[in-house]
Amino acid sequence: MALRRPTLIPSLLRASWRFRARDWWRRPPFLPLPPKAYVDWRNETAFGAPDARTPPDLLARYLHWTESMRR
Repeated sequence: MALRRPTLIPSLLRASWRFRARDWWRRPPFLPLPPKAYVDWRNETAFGAPDARTPPDLLARYLHWTESMRR
């Protein structure tokens, strides 16, 4: 999605930073990724299944919404 809509890259980076695990630097792979249990819970509450994938258009709408709320 970021390749098709490069203007969303800053919003994607900010959103990924907000959802990172708090102590991401202490555990491999040492990347600021969200905890898997949290992602599974979010997907299950939003889409009814923990292995669901967020549709790109819905993600883009969420990113636009968060940017408008930051202003």
